[in-house]
Amino acid sequence: MKIFLITMAVLLVVIVLYYNGFISRRNAMRNAFASIDVQLKKRWDLIPNLVETVKGFAKHEREVMESVIAARNAPAGSKERFDNESKVTAGVGRLLAVAESYPDLKSNEQFLLLQRNLTEVESQISASRRAYNFSVTDWNEGVEAFPGVLFARTFNFERADWFEAGAAERENVEVSL
Repeated sequence: MKIFLITMAVLLVVIVLYYNGFISRRNAMRNAFASIDVQLKKRWDLIPNLVETVKGFAKHEREVMESVIAARNAPAGSKERFDNESKVTAGVGRLLAVAESYPDLKSNEQFLLLQRNLTEVESQISASRRAYNFSVTDWNEGVEAFPGVLFARTFNFERADWFEAGAAERENVEVSL
C-alpha cells in the first residue's frame, strides 16, 4: 500500500511538472508571437511619420533652392534684373536662415535617419520572428518527443506552425517619397 501511494504521488508530480512545462512553453510561444505584433505596430506607426518628416524637410529645402535658382536664372533686363536680384537676396537670406538652423540642409540627415530607422525596425521584426520560431520549436519538441507526446495527447496540446513569410513579404518593400 505504501509503495502504491508513493508511486501515485510520483506520478502526480510528474504529470504536474509536464503540464506546467507545457503551459510555460505555450506562454513563451504566445509572448514571442505578441512581440511580432508589437514590432509590426511600431513599423506601422513609425515609418509613415518618418517618411512624411523627410518629405517635409526635402520640400522646404527644395522650395528655397528653387526660388533662388529661378530668380538667378530669370531674364536680366534692367527692371527685371533688380527685381530678380531682390528675389535672389531674399532667397539667399532664407537659404542662410535655413542653413543656420540646419547647417547641412538637414534632408540628407533625415534620409539617413529614415534609412537607419527602416533598417532597425526590420531587424527587430526579424529578431521577433526568430524568437517566435525558436519558441515554436521548443513547443513542438515537447509535444512530439517521448514522453511529452503522451501528456500532449492527454491534454490536447497540438503542434504549432512556424512563422513563414507570405509571398507578398518575400518581395522588396517600396518606400515612396
